[in-house]
Formats: sequence, C-alpha cells, structure tokens
Amino acid sequence: MYKKISEIEKVINEGPFKDTWESLQKKNIPSWFKNSKFGIFIHWGLYSVPAFNNEWYSRNMYIEGMEEFKHHIETYGAHKGFGYKDFIPMFKADKFDPSHWAKIIKKSGAKYVFPVAEHHDGFQMYKSDISKWNSYEMGPKKDILGELKNAFNNENLIFCTSTHRAEHWFFMSHGKKFESDIPQESRKGDFYWPSFEEKGAYDFQSEPKPSKEFLEDWLERTVEIIDKYDPKILYFDWWIQHEAFKPYLKKVAAYYYNNAFKNNKDVIIAYKHDAFVYGSGIVEIERGRFKELKHFPWQTETAIANNSWCYTNNLDYKTENDVLTLLIDVVSKNGNLLLNIGPKGDGSIPQYEEKMLENIGKWLEKNGEAIYESIPYLIFGEGSTIEIEGKFSEKKIEYKNDDFRFTANNGAVYVFVLNPRDTKRFNVKTLRKATEKTEGIFSSIKKVVLLETQKEVSFKHNEEFLTIELDKSYDNYPIVFKVEME
Repeated sequence: MYKKISEIEKVINEGPFKDTWESLQKKNIPSWFKNSKFGIFIHWGLYSVPAFNNEWYSRNMYIEGMEEFKHHIETYGAHKGFGYKDFIPMFKADKFDPSHWAKIIKKSGAKYVFPVAEHHDGFQMYKSDISKWNSYEMGPKKDILGELKNAFNNENLIFCTSTHRAEHWFFMSHGKKFESDIPQESRKGDFYWPSFEEKGAYDFQSEPKPSKEFLEDWLERTVEIIDKYDPKILYFDWWIQHEAFKPYLKKVAAYYYNNAFKNNKDVIIAYKHDAFVYGSGIVEIERGRFKELKHFPWQTETAIANNSWCYTNNLDYKTENDVLTLLIDVVSKNGNLLLNIGPKGDGSIPQYEEKMLENIGKWLEKNGEAIYESIPYLIFGEGSTIEIEGKFSEKKIEYKNDDFRFTANNGAVYVFVLNPRDTKRFNVKTLRKATEKTEGIFSSIKKVVLLETQKEVSFKHNEEFLTIELDKSYDNYPIVFKVEME
C-alpha cells in the first residue's frame, strides 16, 4: 500500500535531511554517477502506439489546427468516439522482451538506465496502488518498470527512473474546447483529471495554480515509485519549477534522501532549470551542453532521434559520430551523457537504434579507459569550432582536425581527436613543452599510445605543440591518444 501524506511527513521528520533548501543542499552527488559517464534514457509508453510526430501526441491531438489533430481524425475518427484513452487496448507490447533490452543496453557501454515511469499523459508504466490507469491493470497487463528493473539488475546496470507527471495538470486541457472524450468536470482517479487550462506552459506563476489535491497526489505517486522500485536517480522533467510545486519538491527530496540514508543507499535527484536549489541534485540540460568545463558534475540528455523522444514513423536520426563526439565533449567538461532510445509500441527496439548502441559499445570497449572514471583535465579542450551553450541548443556540428578534448585517468592525459579524418598529424597546443619561453604544461613526455590499437605512435614535443603523427589516417570515428609523462 502506498504511503499517505502523514507517513511521508514522518519519514522526513525522522531523518537527517529536512524539507528545507539549507538541508538538501548538503546532499553529495554519488561517486558512481560521476564515474559512470554514460546512461540510457527510454521513452516508451502509450504515445508509442500512434507513433506520430512525438511523445506530445496526447496533448497535440486535442489542439485544433495541430498536425496531430488532423491526423487523429483522419486515422482514428472524431475525438468523441476515439480519444487518447482508446489507445490503451492497442498497447499490447507483444514483442516486449526486457532481457533483450537489457542486453542491448549493456552492449552499448552504458552504466545506468532511465525508463520513464509516467509521462505527461498520465499513464503509469508500473503497478500502482494509486491509480488503475497503469500498464499492469490495462494495456500490456505488465509491471513494465518492475520487469525492466529485474532485467537491468541481471546485467549489472544501475536502475534509475523519471516521472513527468507534473505537466498532467494541464496537458490535455484543450480537449474541453470542443466535443471530445475529455469531460468538462473530472475527479481524482479519472484518467484525464485534472486537465486545467494553463495560461502559458512556461509561465511558472500561472493561474490556476496546481491544487493541493493534485500536488499531494503527485507527491504520493512519486513516493510510491521510490518505495517500490528504489531508483538510484530520480529524474524530474520541466514545469515542476512552477512555484506551487516548491514545498512538495522539498518534501519529496527529503523523503528520498532520508529513505536512502536509512537503507544505506547512494541516490540523487536530477532536475532542470531552477526546480531544486543548486547543490541538492544533478543539474540537467535538455538537448544542449555547456561551452566550458564546469566544477560540478552535470548531465545532458538527448535522443538518438533529433525530432522526437519516442518512436515515430518519421524519425530523423543522429549518426554514431554525432553521439560519440557529444559524449566526448560532455565528459571533457565534467558531465554525463544520457542518450534516449524510443522502442516501438509493440516493445521492439528499432533496428537502427540497436545497431547504434552496439557500435557505440564497440568504440567504448577500445577507448573506455579515457571515459569511465576519468576526471576533467585543466581545460576541457581546444580547437577552432565554436559551440552553442544552453538547453535546446543542439545542432549538427562538423568538427575540424584541430578540435581536441581532454580527460585524465590512470596517471595519464587523454587526447580525443574529434575529427581525425583525412589527416595523420595532430598539433596539440595545450600539451606544448614547458620551457622558459612558454607556459607549457609537460617538461617531458614518456610515450603516446593510440588506444584503438594499444600501440605507441610517433610524437614531437616542443614549445609550440605536442605533435602526434600516425602512419595512416583513421576516418570512421573519433580517436584517442594516451599521453604518459616520465
């Protein structure tokens, strides 16, 4: 049975973490997260059945003038006769194989996994005592989250999860503006409840504010996920930074951290924007990055597809090189990469995504010592390519031969060449020789090894550059040199 508000308060009051920012700011980020560097996000849910445009289908299908609105009528008929809830019987997941998912993700080299527990649409992907609108009682008739956790545990993958429930306050409100299956009045327990119209989805002081009933329901749902599934990271999407959520964010964090403390677990919250006070969790950037090295661990999230987080029939995929260069850049700046995949409605992973994960894993098998458990170097890198900073700023970047990134590990410095194509000589200015005339770093270098082959390569070290020379060019993916000092 899930915990009521009074029981949640009891855990908060009895633990070392209080529901204040001053207390929560003392939470340390787990070392396992800082060492892991690479995780997998999974957007799979009811929205994977229509598989049209993106995971916001449940909202956009009720907005007149949107592509989804027109597509829905043409494909399924009028909203009054076929609404979003009517996708539930179609969500059979007959090809869902959690063991296969876990093996594919293990091969990718990822260390932790984030399946979405509940998205904005309000359909829970787990067995819940709070609402019947879940994958155990309806649709697949499976505890998806529980089955995935067991499969991930078998592959020694760290289980994490996310909840995007907050946006359900307003997400399908437009269905009240015309004749649809969304009622004008609904009660707690109804699938479409509450569907209040927001005055701008990015107005975090908007009225009507989420009600106490909705906020307490949100808190109880989140605690149910914590208690049943024990995620090592709990991720929250945007809109929880709405001012109405602030007291409840403090409570959920205090509960989560106290519960982990009691059970000797090392957990953390991941959040966007200013939802939580700095220092109380992991700073998250959606589809973007920082331009410079940061003194704090952080995480960027992006999807294999550029135009959707869930599976659709018109995905615009990134290349493997896009993903690898992003991973390298983020790690060099003290961050982690959370890469999303989008299984089909039937539970199968698209072939392109499986192949990409496999090839990323092969690269990490050869070069992983420069990624896992690494620490940032004195600077993140050098080069002529200028990057854009911030959320939703990602775009395809064509790196040049002089774009390098650095990490440190195993008593060495690693040099990543983001674009090694069509060249055999690389001039690394940052690692120039230290002399009276220059502020170089190394006075003496013992050897340089190409990780891909584990063989020493030729180099010259002077006051201008560390020049590394190969006997042939490597044209597929980024390459990594291990630079060892005397």
